[in-house]
Amino acid sequence: MAIVINGYEIEDSEVERELPQHQDASNPLQRAVTTLALRRILLDEATRLGLPTGSDEAVIEVLLTAEVNIPTPDEASCRRHYEQHPQHFTVGELVEVDHILFQVTPRVPLEALRVLAEQTLQDLLAAPDTFVDVARAVSNCPSAEVGGNLGQLSRGDTVPEFERMVFAMNPGEILPRLLETRFGLHIVRVARRLDGRLLPYEQVADSIAHALQTASRDAAWRQYLQLLVGRARIEGIELEGADNPLVQ
Repeated sequence: MAIVINGYEIEDSEVERELPQHQDASNPLQRAVTTLALRRILLDEATRLGLPTGSDEAVIEVLLTAEVNIPTPDEASCRRHYEQHPQHFTVGELVEVDHILFQVTPRVPLEALRVLAEQTLQDLLAAPDTFVDVARAVSNCPSAEVGGNLGQLSRGDTVPEFERMVFAMNPGEILPRLLETRFGLHIVRVARRLDGRLLPYEQVADSIAHALQTASRDAAWRQYLQLLVGRARIEGIELEGADNPLVQ
């Protein structure tokens, strides 16, 4: 089915030119088509408002600057963000982590894998000294060769769901439940940790203000684009609630 935005049909050749820009997306074709559709909506609005012509990027920038009010974060907001997220401004924080991975694969029934992982966890909680031997015997991670040891990790070294948990644990603690990530089911133990040092607010104030300003800008752009999508005549594609590649 043809994709038509306000009477303008997006050609296959346009999609082919756009597609290479989105190869990292989970669905590159959908992302490319969505980008073209949203771009057309913005360009049509710029034309309706009589804004100066130029490259697509320049016209869209002029439109967003003219039509979208972006609030500037004040000192209180920046300090509140600093106080609520100290982990973002701590340097030198490290944890040494051991884990056992039960990898989810198409060939292994998930429920059977979960039962095995849960039983292994209960055995380890009862006999934590066997962790290294059990990791070597059953873990699906290359770290099994060294008893499940992942070495010292800092923030950003692992996937977010793993990081959040291990940095909240105490040294010597085995997590009393399975930790699920995109890689599978983990049994996790924190061997040691170094708490690190919180940077003073004055040292990070500018970066906090920039981050909050960027978040405000993106939220405002998304809201504005949702308004334009609601007004547009759209055929062949669903844009309500679509991931917006233009304002990320």
